[in-house]
Amino acid sequence: MDARLLDILVCPICKGPLVYRRAQGEFICKADRLAFPIRDDIPVMLEEEARKLPPEEEVNE
Repeated sequence: MDARLLDILVCPICKGPLVYRRAQGEFICKADRLAFPIRDDIPVMLEEEARKLPPEEEVNE
């Protein structure tokens, strides 16, 4: 993932910062508890494509 892209990407819903999970291939918004997938090296920043994080799933940076 391009470091410049990581610096400018924000959550499309709350405009907050995202956590990049390389191993899982997703970006996490802690505030909204959503995981946005990365497909073919392209972040899919659509709310309807995001996975809701269950309460027991921790989000670490």
